[in-house]
Amino acid sequence: MLIKALRIGLGQIIIFLDLITRPRKLKRSPQDQARVESAARNLSLYQFHACPFCVKTRRALHRLNVPVALRDAKNDEARRQELLEQGGKVQVPCLRIEESGEVRWLYKSKAIGAYLNERFAAR
Repeated sequence: MLIKALRIGLGQIIIFLDLITRPRKLKRSPQDQARVESAARNLSLYQFHACPFCVKTRRALHRLNVPVALRDAKNDEARRQELLEQGGKVQVPCLRIEESGEVRWLYKSKAIGAYLNERFAAR
């Protein structure tokens, strides 16, 4: 019981700190932002709201100004089952990438951040 309370409390602190220290969004021309938004329609992030690695991934999405659908794999049993059946394991964060009719599942915040930077960072 005490461990669960600590975990919940720490999760709320992590979320609060993320909120007050959130980075600025990348500014793009309207045409470039429209292209990013179009490309992001094929992405979805399976995550737990208070997971530190998920927070790190959401911060990268915010910084890069990439609107991605968030899937709650902790509280939504259907999303959790999708992650298990299609992705192969319940591990978050996990980015579902659909390109050219193929789906791939990218795990780990560092790998997801590298993918996002490669695809969406200003050049």
